[in-house]
Amino acid sequence: MKKLFMSIIFFLGTLIFANEIKFGIYTSDKPSDMYKKFKSVINYLEKDLKHNGIDTKIKLKIYSTYDAAIDGLAKGEYDFARFGPASYILAKEKNNNIKLLVMEINKGKKIFNGVFITHKDSKIKNLEDLQNKTFAFGSNKSTIGRFLSQAELLKHGISSKELKSFNYLGRHDKVALAVLNQDFDAGVVKEKTFKKYKNKYKDKQLRMVKVFDNVTKPWVVKEGISDELYTALKSSMLKLKDKKVLKVFKGDGFVESSDKEYNFVREGMNLSKRF
Repeated sequence: MKKLFMSIIFFLGTLIFANEIKFGIYTSDKPSDMYKKFKSVINYLEKDLKHNGIDTKIKLKIYSTYDAAIDGLAKGEYDFARFGPASYILAKEKNNNIKLLVMEINKGKKIFNGVFITHKDSKIKNLEDLQNKTFAFGSNKSTIGRFLSQAELLKHGISSKELKSFNYLGRHDKVALAVLNQDFDAGVVKEKTFKKYKNKYKDKQLRMVKVFDNVTKPWVVKEGISDELYTALKSSMLKLKDKKVLKVFKGDGFVESSDKEYNFVREGMNLSKRF
């Protein structure tokens, strides 16, 4: 009788986790690139979760804007997400019960770079040279594409008043292409985007103006996620070492995280209000 009871409990537990769970991201790059990037890690998580008794499918939900993804997580429209630091902070402000899952590491470090860029024929050598120039930002909710880059500009005496004009283009790849085509004198992108587009065309190249640090990306979960699923997801991600899966992130894997590791981003966000 006891064995039958335990079998029923196990079966019911399996049913609980047989439903689909949703993983959300926003388009910091082209949607097709985002899909390719995250499909491998989703496949890994499905297999590893099943190995640990959680038989579920993970649906990838790609939001067209940062705002939509942030609101979606705050409202519980999906279960977990990979966000930029600023998006995590903004989502946390909307719903304080959102929790950190893990954070990425890159070459054993919890930082990666943002890059101020210009086109190869530009006379811009440093941030002070941006006086009366046109500038392209990414999303108005982006850590690198707005908040930390604006904070860095302010430290070098450049506010919106010193620029000739500026605009938010929404994605890193759009900024790189706009600067390549000289639609803007300069812009800001993550380092991976700079490397991808630096020598993409023979007659058009990008040049680095300045590099600045950003903390690596957090993976977060919605309010109310079950303890069992939270623990299983964290365990799967912390032990992920498959280079074929990780190569899309150009990182080493994942580590434990805490909210205080994103405090310097909060400071940058507050400073950027003066831009």
